[in-house]
Amino acid sequence: MDQDKIQQLMEEIKVLKKQRRAIILSHVYQRPEIQEVADFVGDSLELSRRAAETDAEVIVFCGVHFMAESAFILSPDKIVLLPEQQAGCPMADMVDAASLKARKEKMPGAVVVCYVNTSAEVKAESDIACTSANAVKVINSIPRDKPVLFIPDKNLGDYVAKKSGRNNITVWEGYCTTHERLSRAEVVAAKEEHPGAEVLVHPECRPDVVELADAVASTTGMLRYAGESAANEFIICTEKGILHQFHKRYPDKKFYPASDKLVCPNMKATTLDKVHRSLVTMEPQITVAPEIRERALNCLERMLAIK
Repeated sequence: MDQDKIQQLMEEIKVLKKQRRAIILSHVYQRPEIQEVADFVGDSLELSRRAAETDAEVIVFCGVHFMAESAFILSPDKIVLLPEQQAGCPMADMVDAASLKARKEKMPGAVVVCYVNTSAEVKAESDIACTSANAVKVINSIPRDKPVLFIPDKNLGDYVAKKSGRNNITVWEGYCTTHERLSRAEVVAAKEEHPGAEVLVHPECRPDVVELADAVASTTGMLRYAGESAANEFIICTEKGILHQFHKRYPDKKFYPASDKLVCPNMKATTLDKVHRSLVTMEPQITVAPEIRERALNCLERMLAIK
């Protein structure tokens, strides 16, 4: 899409947003033009809080399906639009409510901690949610004598088990297909190419990649770290969409993706055309059945209560 068309769509979206009393939320992995038209850009935790606090009548969620579901769970009086209805999350699909119920029967008394990257039905079967930004805090809020079932990300689960020093955490065998693609060898090669750069790693990466990090953090944590660090160069081990925010916030520093493979096709499925269309048609709308929503809300509210 040429720049004139992008600019035209952005202007029309701004007008439609006012007419609809809408707020646009964008994850940092979205396309740059989506981030630029958004009212707020952040990670899953920030976007969850913003969805819960907004007084807008319409939430346009530029992310993936579980994020829009969470927005509706927190704000059922709002209209929640997901511009690309097929934008899913392979990790979220690696656990379903039936499988979780079966595992819970084998682990009576275990506290189920679900990564926010899960469906509403799975959240309804869980005790408390977490994001990569607050996962360690959530785990530390649970009595140490209580066994924990952490779902569905085995890599984040491994990270929080090590950080919390707990040996009673059982992890599900799920993973992020984008972060899982990043190999240790690629990060080592990037370090050799940029020997002065610090390595920032998302905890969804494999443990042998996490070991190479100067800092392990959520996307927001990475952005904060880069601003506070004395270093001027960074190797970024997460989805490439975040580079737009790095360059925008810290134009005097240099940022290198650890691999060209770090692209999430689901995050990139949303386009300006689709955002525009969603505001015109007020579709696709995302909702959650009341009986599921109520139980999933408890799971999310317990997470949001942890500061």
